Amino acid sequence: MIQEKKPMPSGELSQLKDGNMITHNTDELFANKKVVLFAVPGAFTPTCSMSHLPGYVVSADEFKAKGVDEIICLSVNDAFVMNAWGEAQNAENIMMLADGNGTYTTALGLQMETAGFGGLRSQRYAMVIDNGTVTTLHVEKPKEFEVSSAEAILKTL
Repeated sequence: MIQEKKPMPSGELSQLKDGNMITHNTDELFANKKVVLFAVPGAFTPTCSMSHLPGYVVSADEFKAKGVDEIICLSVNDAFVMNAWGEAQNAENIMMLADGNGTYTTALGLQMETAGFGGLRSQRYAMVIDNGTVTTLHVEKPKEFEVSSAEAILKTL
């Protein structure tokens, strides 16, 4: 599993923006900026839709005021689903990125197998990345939502 003070692995993540599919190289995505990245097991799922993503949507200005250049929501879903979920949640200040087959999530070592729920998914977590290096990492215990909330991450900045 990725650890604090370690560089983020290289990889690619997808985003649907203005009807266009964009592939982001993570080396470029995280270079020369402070990023808060939080991951959810699945778009449109209860805790993710009622608590996790909304907390970051509401707190986006607070993150920016604390020097965060980008807030990223990541899930092992496709870019079309992530785009639709972002629109449904009014997440215009959040970059909704897809890790379609879970390759990047696996490279981070933060994958989990959910079998009938959806197969390979991401654990619930949040991290702060400064110029490509993880400075803070909060991984939730299964079926919990405490340490990766927007409020918890704001306290670390």
